[in-house]
Amino acid sequence: MTDSIFTSDFLQEDSDLEVKLAGGRDGKGWLPEDMWETYSAFANTDGGIILLGVKELKNGKLDPVGMEKPERVLDQLWSHLNNPNKVSKNLLQPSDVTRHVTDRGTWIISIRVPRATRTEQPVFINGNPHSGTYKRLHTGDYRCREEQVNRMLAEKTQDARDARILEGFSLEDIDMDSFKAYRNQLAALKPDHPYNNAENQEFMRLIGGWARDRQKHVEGLTLAGLLMFGKQVSIQEAVNHYFVDYREIPVAGTKTQWIDRITPDGTWSGNLYDFYRRTIKKLFHDIKVPFKLVGQEREDDTPVHKAIREALVNAIIHADYSAPVSILVEKAPDHFGFRNPGRMRIPVDKALEGGTSDSRNRSLQKMFSLINLGEQAGSGISRVVENWKTQHYRMPELWENDEPESTMMRLRMVSLLPENIIQELKNQFGSRFNDLSNDERLALVTAKIEGFVTNTRLQQICQLHPRDITLLLKKMVSGSYLIPDGQGRATTYRVAGSEPLDLAKSSAFLDEGNATEENLERSDGLTPRSDGFEGADGGNTLTINKEWGSGNFISSSDDLVSSSDDLDVKTDEEGDEDRDPLKDVHLLEMAKPISGTKYANSELVRETILKLCKGRFLSLVELAGLLRRGPNDLRQRFVKDLVESGELLRRFPEVPHHEQQAYRTAESKDE
Repeated sequence: MTDSIFTSDFLQEDSDLEVKLAGGRDGKGWLPEDMWETYSAFANTDGGIILLGVKELKNGKLDPVGMEKPERVLDQLWSHLNNPNKVSKNLLQPSDVTRHVTDRGTWIISIRVPRATRTEQPVFINGNPHSGTYKRLHTGDYRCREEQVNRMLAEKTQDARDARILEGFSLEDIDMDSFKAYRNQLAALKPDHPYNNAENQEFMRLIGGWARDRQKHVEGLTLAGLLMFGKQVSIQEAVNHYFVDYREIPVAGTKTQWIDRITPDGTWSGNLYDFYRRTIKKLFHDIKVPFKLVGQEREDDTPVHKAIREALVNAIIHADYSAPVSILVEKAPDHFGFRNPGRMRIPVDKALEGGTSDSRNRSLQKMFSLINLGEQAGSGISRVVENWKTQHYRMPELWENDEPESTMMRLRMVSLLPENIIQELKNQFGSRFNDLSNDERLALVTAKIEGFVTNTRLQQICQLHPRDITLLLKKMVSGSYLIPDGQGRATTYRVAGSEPLDLAKSSAFLDEGNATEENLERSDGLTPRSDGFEGADGGNTLTINKEWGSGNFISSSDDLVSSSDDLDVKTDEEGDEDRDPLKDVHLLEMAKPISGTKYANSELVRETILKLCKGRFLSLVELAGLLRRGPNDLRQRFVKDLVESGELLRRFPEVPHHEQQAYRTAESKDE
């Protein structure tokens, strides 16, 4: 079927888009080999669209060159998709692949790649998951590290990650005070429950903390049992990256980073049950509880308490404890934040809807549900949302990070349309503010309160299609209400006339990584190359995030190339938008002392970063691609220190974790 119209779905700003020429040697059409890396990356991340027959010009515009023989490309596409030696999984339906005619009489092929399910990942190429698995990071495809692939393989085959029997561990590794406290709580809540009469080991077996493998004839403590009730030392012996962290953050502008903190410091057990008990008290402290009688008793369990409790339990039971990220809970004057290691097993929109359950740690979930904490109906996050909405607070924020892999939720104690914010915007925009629709006001107010707004965030607040939100944001940019920063799905929009704003810039909740063993500097002063990192190395993989023309038609190449000028982001330096650092011969040569060796002196790495960033802004991904090092490794060991010392400057100094953050070397006094 041929079609000259791109549907509104195709134009979603929140979808990744990769373009490739696909002309072949004769220029008439041939499937590009490097397309499969992008196919794998999209499948293992959040999906995306690949356009074949499109060229990106130096100014970032799209030129629909097309092809004469699309049938030849389609035959190759389906042949490879159904060849397990080429692609591990064919995710495409015929409706995902469409042809579009251009005014030149040539053809463009669009391929919509869906996000693979947990049981389908990893989607890899060339028959080897450890060398052929890719993920999407910002605008580039990168080859997954071995530990990432191993986690995906474990997620694929293990419905419950915490049911594993731990060899060499026993009830001696359990903190008996924690265990007894749990049993007492269950007995108090459910005095007639049959588990109450069981001996300790049998009780553990009944709740999932002890298991027997009848095929292997072994039994022992499960990962869930150790995590829930174990001693700190024993837990960290079994789970290298285990760390739980609660922080209370002071009012913005205070120099102190936190005023109260709970971490496994040796003064308490360090297990999940005790972390929950200690943390929930801190979170509930000072929450204003309205006086309400239920019968003859005061009801203290408000929707706010229920939402916070559910969010904390959700972070604990859905965490991937094999990932190098801590569980982090934050209490700030205007919000509560929850982070757990690992991406979600289901898409964010499905989690917000509720009704779909795919728990990573089913035994932990059972242990909490027995004491009336959390349920197994896939409604945890949706219940958080509903309870929060009853207070007319802003819609909870829920998102995933890819590097490092983690899931974040933030609950802001701010109303949807605060009167003081409305008045500030009326003072700024005058009568023009009254001309805005309700959805446009929500977008502007959100940008004012949260520092910026995105298409994805508005999808959580407004009942609009992503394409309609794209048009809304475009209209507000053209009307000088909002200013865009970045591009594509990473584009953020801030209120016109304002500097980039981060209401939680002192927040540890937004820390992008943790110090792990692989990130610590070697004693010999050498920094190892992350050979598994293959991200954004130039090649022919280039993501285009501009819109297609002023409408939905490919009517001419001129319409296509001149699209969306009002949404283009101007860089700090003239001509900066035309450059690709990863193809810059001068920069590649400058980086060669580091990129060309597996181990490099740490001081030399610092010097090279400063040389590369002199006179130009480079993102972390660009630096990682030039130096052939992992981005998280560079951030933790070098970039963070260079920024703190003033040797590197941020493009967005007020928003340290801006999605389009980049770095430039500070000029010396002699320059």
